[in-house]
Formats: sequence, C-alpha cells, structure tokens
Amino acid sequence: MAKLKKTDVFTTAQPRSETPLERTARASKEITDAEAKEREEKTVRLRTARHDSEAGDA
Repeated sequence: MAKLKKTDVFTTAQPRSETPLERTARASKEITDAEAKEREEKTVRLRTARHDSEAGDA
C-alpha cells in the first residue's frame, strides 16, 4: 500500500464558476427582491399617510 501525503488527502477543490443560467437566476432574484422591498416600503408609507389623513378628519 502506498503512503499518502497530507496534501493528497486534504486538498481543496477549486470553486466552480457560475454558469450563465445561475448568473441569470441570481440577477433575476436580486431584481425581484429589490422591487418587493420598494413595494413594501411604499405600502407602509401610504398606510401611514392614510392613517394620518383619517385621524385629521375625525
């Protein structure tokens, strides 16, 4: 049996590169997440404005 060197057993693999499909999916997710965040912030702002408006009328 051949003796193994420490470097033979514990080598780290090179990180694989991102495929075009993965790149597209990541970009799409970033865009949709950003849009959802903006939409949520706008909803909160409009609810607050409506609540203030209704409180002023009463």
